[in-house]
Amino acid sequence: MDFKVTKKENIFTLTLIVIGVLFTAIGIATHAGDDNFITRFLANSLINSLFFFGIGLGALFFLALQYATETGWYVAVKRVMEALTGYVPYGIAFLVLVFIALTITDGAHIYTWMDPEVVAHDSIIQMKSSYLNKGFFWIRTIVYLGIYFWYWRGFRKRSLQEDIEGGTEIHFKNYKKGAVFLVFFAVFSSTSSWDWIMSIDVHWFSTLFGWYTFAGIWCSSMTVLVMLTVYLKKQGYLPKVNDHHIHDIGKWTFATSFLWSYLWFSQYMLIWYANMGEEVIYYEMRIENFQFLYFGMFIVNFAFPMLLLMSREAKRHAGTLTVIGIIILLGHWMDVYVMVSGGSMGATASIGMLEIGMLALMAGIFIRIILNNLTKAPLSVVNHPYLDESIHHEI
Repeated sequence: MDFKVTKKENIFTLTLIVIGVLFTAIGIATHAGDDNFITRFLANSLINSLFFFGIGLGALFFLALQYATETGWYVAVKRVMEALTGYVPYGIAFLVLVFIALTITDGAHIYTWMDPEVVAHDSIIQMKSSYLNKGFFWIRTIVYLGIYFWYWRGFRKRSLQEDIEGGTEIHFKNYKKGAVFLVFFAVFSSTSSWDWIMSIDVHWFSTLFGWYTFAGIWCSSMTVLVMLTVYLKKQGYLPKVNDHHIHDIGKWTFATSFLWSYLWFSQYMLIWYANMGEEVIYYEMRIENFQFLYFGMFIVNFAFPMLLLMSREAKRHAGTLTVIGIIILLGHWMDVYVMVSGGSMGATASIGMLEIGMLALMAGIFIRIILNNLTKAPLSVVNHPYLDESIHHEI
């Protein structure tokens, strides 16, 4: 059965977008005269662009992982994964626009290493300037985004081609391409997080930061995947998806929540234990100014999945998965908010109409794009070598 966007879904996404535009306009009108308005506006643009792009990118990673490991169970939900990966080109466009604005404004006090006046009086940034400079930043960013786009396009093209041609040739090509993509992703997921997020706190670094950021991206992707799957199943789509498939995705959501929590604690504990001034400054800023959000997001992203997704039944219950999913996503948005705002705005940061409006606006755009992606191909694949295995999947 082909997916069609309903009137109710159109109204929902349009309502989110309208609310987002209205709240954003009120926030702009209220704060346009503030000294830090440009920084605040661009920081929020970066937060939301990174957050939603990360969901699409995490889905692309997970799809490549299934190809590289020749997994069978996922085939029934493959088109749902592909719909999420279909946000990648849109996410790239949003990120490029934000990076252009930041480059033009010399970093807008977000990327202070882009500001020649700051660099001229900061010896630490000067020592890092061979890596942190506008030209090399753009070269790296174009390489990251170009490779992500190239692999997304290839996976999607071959997936649709496989429906027509069948056989195993395309399957094994995806197997090889997926393995190579994972090699690129292993490097780029860390280095891009250094460039796009960690460089905001330009004097600080953490060897765990890339893994920590990756875990947040992966968990957010799994959460959206399971929410979208149970929603489509409830609407009468995905007849080949059974409780065992949903259980598996629920387990991935549960596991990645623990992975993120483990890395959050590991990074915090190691820096706290060492108690070195150049390292603890990152946490001093966030604990002093974002204490509720910083520790609250850890509790949300660790305790709620642990308590509510532990049982087998919970990982199969649509209502539980949806409620926990929304909570987890808000927790990971707060994570990105604290990472970006803590380094760029510090004590002046706050969540108001502008932040809520821009989040609602980007969420509405994201959901609309994903729903539209679902209409572009049948929701059930055909001719995949492991389709029969997926249909009879049981755990």
